Amino acid sequence: MYQKRPVQVNCYSGYKYAERPCSFLWRRKTFKIARVESEWLEPDGKFFKVLTDDEKLFELCYNEGEDKWWLVAPETKEQI
Repeated sequence: MYQKRPVQVNCYSGYKYAERPCSFLWRRKTFKIARVESEWLEPDGKFFKVLTDDEKLFELCYNEGEDKWWLVAPETKEQI
């Protein structure tokens, strides 16, 4: 299981919205995404494991039904 925190994401949208996140705003800091490490689908939405320019790993999720982005963390990790 995991925790979700709402997050503001700028993304690339080609033929559909939210094809790939480009940057996100978290705790008043903008994180630019250097690359998407992986992406997958789950019932909650489309997930992205991303590496930022400062070499930090994050998981982001876009829920199309809610039209919302989430920053995701496993429950066993520190609070994000």
